[in-house]
Amino acid sequence: MDNNTPASGGFKGGLGSIFGGGTPEYSNTELAGVPLTGMSPLSPYLNVDPRYLVQDTDEFILPTGANKTRGRLELAFFTIGGCCITGAAFGTLNGLRMGLTETRDMPWSKPRNVQILNMVTRQGASWANTLGSVALLYSVFGVVIEKARGAEDDLNTVAAGTLTGMLYKSTAGLKGVARGGLVGLAMSGLYALYNNWDHLKGTSPSRY
Repeated sequence: MDNNTPASGGFKGGLGSIFGGGTPEYSNTELAGVPLTGMSPLSPYLNVDPRYLVQDTDEFILPTGANKTRGRLELAFFTIGGCCITGAAFGTLNGLRMGLTETRDMPWSKPRNVQILNMVTRQGASWANTLGSVALLYSVFGVVIEKARGAEDDLNTVAAGTLTGMLYKSTAGLKGVARGGLVGLAMSGLYALYNNWDHLKGTSPSRY
């Protein structure tokens, strides 16, 4: 066995000389003492410079000319669905409260359970329909204003909120339209202020 070791080394040296010179072999102890001045430490497992493994850019690929943030049309589905679910949850809790209040003088029986269930179903559907309709109007106005102006900023948010409040209360007369517009303006203004709070404080806003 010991006699074959030099032969194998000579065989490797021979192949190395054929292909342009043999590669010197160093032990781990010898490599540990070699200074790495001006060099980045290499991974002992991958033998790759770690700098190439660090990604300073986004981890997703966007089409040419696409924005990093979602537009109003893409957010409309999330907004409408979220408002419907929120309205249904709030209406369910409100219906349960109203049902328990109205039937507190009744004993626990099937008629009382049916009445509470009807109240929960009615209130849940009503609130889901209301918030869903408001979200639909807001999303439509936002998309139309964005396409008309060709820009996406907080002005679109405030304008869409104001028009949504005015149209939603349009059946209550001029006073109702004015009251709905003010409510929509106030809520959309607060939402725009919340989105720009980091910018107003002088810090960079977080991106999602």
